[in-house]
Amino acid sequence: MTAPAPTGLFGALREQLTDAAATFADSPDALAGILAGMVDDVDRALGERLEIFPVCHHSPASALAMVRRLRARPPKVIYLELCEDLRPLLDELRNCRLPVAVQAFATELDGFPAEWSPLSVVAPVTEASAEYQAIAYALDTPGVELVLVDRSTDHVYQWTPRDDRPTGPDPTPATDEDGALHGDAIGVEIGDLRPRFAELESYLLHHGKVRHWSEWWEQYVERPLAEADYDTYRQVMVLIGSLFRRLRPARDAADDRDADRERHMWTRMRQHLAATGVDPADCLHVCGAFHAASHVEQFGLDSTAPDFPISPRTGTRWRYGLIPSSHSAIEAQFGLAPGAVSIAAANWTAALGRTRLTPYRLAGQQTGKKGRRARATPASAAPDASTDRLTGFLAAPPPLDGLDEAELRGWCVDIVRLARRNGYLASTADAIAVFETSILLANLRNRARPTPYDFADAAVTCIEKDVVPGRRDVRRLCEILLGGDRIGQVGYDSLPPLARDVLDRLAPLGLDLERRTVQRALLDLRAEPALAPCSDLLWMLRHLLPADAVRPIMGERRLGHRSTQESWDLALGRNQRALIELGYEGVTVEQVLEQRLRRAVRGPDATAARALAAVEDAVRLLDSPRLVDELGARAVELLAAERTVDDAPEVLRRIRRLLAHHRTTAPALPAWCQAFVTTGYAHYCTLLPTAFVDEATGVRQVGAMLGFLFSMESLALSLGCDRSQLELAVAQAHPEAPAKLALLWAARHQLGLLPLALLRERCAELLANPLVVPAFPHYLSGFVHALDPVPGLAPFVVETMSAAFAGLPDPVLLPWLPTLITTLREHGPELVPLLVREAERTFPATLAALDDWTPPWAAAPDTSTLTPTLVGTGPLADMLAAHPDALDAVAALLGCDASWRSPAGPGLPAGGGSPLLAAHPDTADAVAALLTPDRPGVSVG
Repeated sequence: MTAPAPTGLFGALREQLTDAAATFADSPDALAGILAGMVDDVDRALGERLEIFPVCHHSPASALAMVRRLRARPPKVIYLELCEDLRPLLDELRNCRLPVAVQAFATELDGFPAEWSPLSVVAPVTEASAEYQAIAYALDTPGVELVLVDRSTDHVYQWTPRDDRPTGPDPTPATDEDGALHGDAIGVEIGDLRPRFAELESYLLHHGKVRHWSEWWEQYVERPLAEADYDTYRQVMVLIGSLFRRLRPARDAADDRDADRERHMWTRMRQHLAATGVDPADCLHVCGAFHAASHVEQFGLDSTAPDFPISPRTGTRWRYGLIPSSHSAIEAQFGLAPGAVSIAAANWTAALGRTRLTPYRLAGQQTGKKGRRARATPASAAPDASTDRLTGFLAAPPPLDGLDEAELRGWCVDIVRLARRNGYLASTADAIAVFETSILLANLRNRARPTPYDFADAAVTCIEKDVVPGRRDVRRLCEILLGGDRIGQVGYDSLPPLARDVLDRLAPLGLDLERRTVQRALLDLRAEPALAPCSDLLWMLRHLLPADAVRPIMGERRLGHRSTQESWDLALGRNQRALIELGYEGVTVEQVLEQRLRRAVRGPDATAARALAAVEDAVRLLDSPRLVDELGARAVELLAAERTVDDAPEVLRRIRRLLAHHRTTAPALPAWCQAFVTTGYAHYCTLLPTAFVDEATGVRQVGAMLGFLFSMESLALSLGCDRSQLELAVAQAHPEAPAKLALLWAARHQLGLLPLALLRERCAELLANPLVVPAFPHYLSGFVHALDPVPGLAPFVVETMSAAFAGLPDPVLLPWLPTLITTLREHGPELVPLLVREAERTFPATLAALDDWTPPWAAAPDTSTLTPTLVGTGPLADMLAAHPDALDAVAALLGCDASWRSPAGPGLPAGGGSPLLAAHPDTADAVAALLTPDRPGVSVG
């Protein structure tokens, strides 16, 4: 059967590709279909009445082609592939220094899963990109309209499957702080030209003798298209987009989303043309080359397919703004090779100088370069869709650029200089070696001249040693040399109100806080009281921003204490993104802090300990008693609802600190403090028996519960609690673990149910039992934890440990010591210092005194020196002497058998007074005269 004659503009090219597929492919029909389909896609895109401008993101070749197109035939309407709700932000680009990223941010979700929060979408913008050239032209040219036609940021997440949380790039290493400027936001780019077929990409990288897709693209696409005319550029870019589109696996979820994006864009363009009546010949559609070869039914203005139904946006409240970006952040966001964007920026600058084109730049744009006067460009005719430029481009050999020895020599000299500055032992010989190795690598890779990637590989080979002497390795130095990691900045006028308010309120410090360097601020609040508001703001920012943004060097802010002198390291310019995103949450820092504290106590993971931390932060940072009472009331609710005691140590530590603060600063405890104490007393009494026997509850938690109950007992009883509840809880506890059993004994001793003599006897029995001795360190751990609720046991614990060390033989003691040390280190590191201080107080200070020293617990009481207690006179003494039964009962309970003496017994002066007062009555007479001024002097004696 005879093949049909080739038809159309690219008929000859289609025939050549079909013949090549039949000659070289194992399955010529499949390959021929792909190659012929690519040609059809180019023919279809060029024949569309609405001119399509295919681009690749951050491509100097695309930017150059855009400048040529806009200078030659300025359009009246530009349709740009970018989220349609980001349009108001583009006017703020003139206040920024590129690169920056347009951001949409949301924390209050409505219609999306709560675990997705926060939502963030960023679209980075660099000068060496076609979209920025189109934006700058449209915004500064009167009568030109810029229309964004891509789906909204809300639809970005609407079209995301619900079973996956959308994420941005992989976490950037902590050492590359500039690469994390975008955080985990989803990136939106124009023209994601990268093959989606892994085997194809691997094949291209292998045969192109490159390591990364960015290097292949720069070598085989960027350089040839940089000097190409506009028609050739369009045809080649559509052809590449069609190739990558046809190689994507069928029924891919990403393919469905891309098709919906294309339907959305064509629907929006049709609607705009119908509403405005603009001639399509005066319009330009800027989109990725991948979308230029679209196959959707809505493609083209002449399509009869109905408009794509666009769902309404959810109730999620989106915040919009600009955040600083950087070359490394863009590379990390979109998976580009390190240094790729910096090399693209350097190529853009070199191409402008070579072609003498004048790019578009927004009026007022912050830049460190002097703008050139625009050179007149002769107008050209409309794009010639009747000329086949693609066949000639594909058939022509690559241009043989000569070796620019001056440029390469300059790179080699500069990299040696940078290496020596960063600690490398580089010399002139290394510069020569890098020069020769760069040429060698280019020849091995079939390149006419070394590329920046060849030069970087040669520098690493010749200069890099076993150890990197500084913070930067040679490859990073090459990136800096070839363009550097340019970091953008958002101007003051484009900042959200909160960020501007922060800069205004910190203006009295006299620092340029927009700089990216770390600056030191010194505040002498005693000499300059006017700086106190700055100090308050810095402490709030310390709580809200990353740790390195606002870092105190000297001074602290705790409950009831404010430093009179403070020193701060401020890096707000370096953390501008965090400050801007803080502005999405409120108008002032105080408002944002109050909202975060409320969310902390109302969230699903809120606990009583976190609520008390929020109360403490509110007291320290915000002067708002109403907020403190609200957070405290919430802490009471959370404590009553808890069913575990995991946070008992944290709760005890924080409530003690808050009670001490309120007792010293207020005439009475707040109502929430009283409610917390009473609720906690009842709560922990209820959970105490279970905690004693629960294996999942540690000894530290049980000790904290007892610490709360015993230290808050007097306050709780005064507020109406019943002590019998604690006694019943202790009586119902039956632990088996040694540490918890020791804690129970300490609690019973504190309640008066276990005398110290009996407790001493039990410990002696444990030490005498060889089966229990290996577990005795755990008993000691329980006693150490009991020092907090029962501090009076400190001498007993010292006595017990001393008895163990003195009585146990070495074969038993030596294996026992490691267990004791590890147990105390694990369970009671904060309580061991109390034990050490008690031992220091008990034992003698010198070695000589140790020979004659007798332990206090071993010394017998000396009753020979006891003297009878003198009993005073007065109505109370007379009443006690007349009715001694009550005191006799107490004395019998305490084990005292001293007999009663009358107030006027032998050896006492008349009247039963003190001999000291009788010998020196002046002081007593003065006190009596002060108390009874209307009576004459009364003599005491």
